[in-house]
Amino acid sequence: MQAEFGVIGGTGLCDPKLLKDIQEITIDTPYGKPSGAITVGALGGRVVAFLPRHGKLHTIRPTDINVRANIWALKRLGVKRILAASTVGSLREDYQPGDVVFCDQFIDRTTRREQSFYTLAEGKVCHISVAEPMCPQLHDVLMDTAKTLNIKSHNKGTYICIEGPRFSTKAESKLYQQWGADIVGMTMVPEVVLAREAEICYVNISTVTDYDCWKDHAVCVDDIVNIMKTGVENVKRIITETITKTPNTCTCSCNQALKGAFA
Repeated sequence: MQAEFGVIGGTGLCDPKLLKDIQEITIDTPYGKPSGAITVGALGGRVVAFLPRHGKLHTIRPTDINVRANIWALKRLGVKRILAASTVGSLREDYQPGDVVFCDQFIDRTTRREQSFYTLAEGKVCHISVAEPMCPQLHDVLMDTAKTLNIKSHNKGTYICIEGPRFSTKAESKLYQQWGADIVGMTMVPEVVLAREAEICYVNISTVTDYDCWKDHAVCVDDIVNIMKTGVENVKRIITETITKTPNTCTCSCNQALKGAFA
């Protein structure tokens, strides 16, 4: 079954009630195994592939996610557009727990992750542009969708991606604020970069769960779980409506990202 949309996120997003004609597909890739089996089904008249980023039982650390395999597998299934959900800490007062952020930029602080399909083995060097990392067409649809659904959201934000799995120190949290970052997370890089190399449209949907450690008390897993109990329902609504509303024709240039990218 060929899928047009890919959804990457936690297992809570893959709700069987959202899909019809469900299939579970296991794919082997040149880069190893993806995070898990991919659930494919129909949603709003479109075919959607759900992939649990951390595995079905959330056993894969951010550093250990086989992102190249995940993106390659979705490409193999025909995916042209990816909606990637994540949880983040806020680095600013007005981005409050429970809010949704449609970030438009990122700062990369990861150190141990392969960020290209084109390594020495391929015999090519790919200098991909991520000056504007998000698909503008999908980003506009997300903004309109959240407004229609009356879900509190922010249309811009710089996501600083850290290695994890530990949370930030207070010094790091304050430094990220000085750099102009708005939210902090552990998963968007290299996911967004590899999607661009695969010429797939990509957008991030971040749910704020905490204030990192610069305000009030330091973030803990319990904070994240408590907020996500309600936050995941908002993300499901946004994803469902976005998939339904997105035009069939792409007006962006994401599918031409490799043009001029090779040395």
